[in-house]
This record gives sequence, structure tokens and C-alpha cells, in this order.
Amino acid sequence: MPLDPRALHPLNAAVLSDTLDSLQLMQQAMKPFMRPLDDTLRLVGRARTGLYMPVYAQREGENPYEVEIALVDDLKPGDVIVLACDGPTDRIAPWGELLSTASVARGAAGCVTDGLVRDVKQIREMRFPVFCGGIGPLDTKGRARMVERDVPVQCAGVTVRPGDLVFGDVDGLVVIPLEVEQEVVARALDKVSGEHKSRDALRRGEKLADV
Repeated sequence: MPLDPRALHPLNAAVLSDTLDSLQLMQQAMKPFMRPLDDTLRLVGRARTGLYMPVYAQREGENPYEVEIALVDDLKPGDVIVLACDGPTDRIAPWGELLSTASVARGAAGCVTDGLVRDVKQIREMRFPVFCGGIGPLDTKGRARMVERDVPVQCAGVTVRPGDLVFGDVDGLVVIPLEVEQEVVARALDKVSGEHKSRDALRRGEKLADV
């Protein structure tokens, strides 16, 4: 049975990354160019994915936002939008204020994209967690379009499948595959408990080598 993503709230990205490493899952942390718009916010939820491709013109009569609108309109509480743009990129900016507003209204937990984000001031005011590969004012129209949704994607070097757990904080982003999430979270909680004991011992003045 899938975990409630709230089980991850006592954890952090570093502990989860270490735990995944211990299971030989060493490609689950997104590349370090992925940064939060707000360092104080954490992102925890289940992936809903979108795959973008570059374009160099807009087709007559085409709605370039059709697939991304369908994805956002279908969001459920706790979903994390993961938009794969083959980043880092200087031309694909799939996320902004209006999509954030619609996502907040549906209870989404945040957005992750290795593309660019715009309308940063407004998104920060919403306190909606967004991690991105950069900031830029570009519209996707005539530059890119989402071609598929809810399919496996590669985002910032990590394979993300719909339903995978996504966790982000100021240290970075990790993706926990659905089939190992129970073991990963249980081990990570044990690790956090051990680290608390070690920290207390160090504060008492015990030697690092002994601890």
C-alpha cells in the first residue's frame, strides 16, 4: 500500500539521498542546478509528469498549452507537477503565476521543472513550492510544447514516473521510486533518530571519533 507523503515530513533531502545510496539507488538526486524559488519551503508529494519538446514556430490554429492545461486541470491534492524540458535550457519556461494559481486551488504540493520559471515574485507571495533550472521571462508559445503527460520522464538527470514520491528542500531534490518507498522511508527515519543521538553527544562535548 503506498505511503502517505506526510510520512516524509520529519526527513530531509540529505538523509533520503543517503538512504537511497545505501540501497544502491544512486541516481535519485536531481542535478544541483535545480534550486527552490523559496529556500524556506519544502516540497513533498507524488509526481504528475509532463514531457516538453522544443519547437521553432507556432502552428496555425494550434493551442500550444492544450496538454499542460489538461494536466493542471486534473491535479489532485498532494500532487507534484514534474515538467521535463531536457534542462538546463535557456528557451523553455513552462511555469508561471497562472499555472501556480490553478495548482494551489487544486491542492497541489508544488512544481518541479528543469526548465525556466517566470512570475517569480507572485509565486513567492503564494508560498507555493517551486524548484526550477533557472528563471526567465519567456513564454513557451513558439518555443516549446508539452507533448505527453503522466508518462515516465527524465528531469534533471533522474527518471521520474507518475506516482513516485518527490521530496525537495534547500539541499535539493530526491525522487523515491514507488516500489521501494516503504523501505526507504523506514530506513531514513531510523537514520534521523541516530543522527539526533549523535548530535546530542557532540553537544555534550564527546569526541567526534567516539561518536
